[in-house]
Amino acid sequence: MKTLVVSASPRDDGNSHVLARSAIDGARSAGHDVQHVFLDDYVDRMLGNCRRCRRVEDGSCSLDDRYEELLIDHILPADGIIFAMPLYFYGMPARLKTVFDRLFCYTANSSPMQDQVVSEIMDKRVGVLISCEESYVGATQGVIAQFQELTRYLRQDLVGVVVGNANSRGEIAQDPSDPLSCARDLGARLFDIRVTDYRL
Repeated sequence: MKTLVVSASPRDDGNSHVLARSAIDGARSAGHDVQHVFLDDYVDRMLGNCRRCRRVEDGSCSLDDRYEELLIDHILPADGIIFAMPLYFYGMPARLKTVFDRLFCYTANSSPMQDQVVSEIMDKRVGVLISCEESYVGATQGVIAQFQELTRYLRQDLVGVVVGNANSRGEIAQDPSDPLSCARDLGARLFDIRVTDYRL
């Protein structure tokens, strides 16, 4: 199975990256084919007004960064995706939100890639790793709810969320709840965890 781990932090040695590395270790131990990407390398531009800025002759998105490469070469081929992120003002980092926002450009009726993207974005297993400075449980509830709704809308399964408490770099390893082991387990069991969400 193909697992994509997406690091949403601009810090490549921060606590969410430590969580990502643990998930990667777990996924590899289970024999999964793992790719790891940093959003900083792909996403520079925010969603604009597609009706105004889409001026490429074939109707494709005209924003000039590597988002389309991220989507077509990494996200769509993956069977499962693990998003690793720090909590920013009780939500996801802007680059990660932009990943979801810009799906509009590829799923809209006017997109020449609509059929491919819509069919291939579905039926994925998703995990979320969050590093959070606060131990207050409510701090992450909003972003977890957002992922629940995003995955449901995209017809994906949110199979697990790991939250670790840390501030200084590397501090997450001292969290007594042992989020690194939880992240490793999520990576290993991403395709085995039972998910139930009954729909008629």
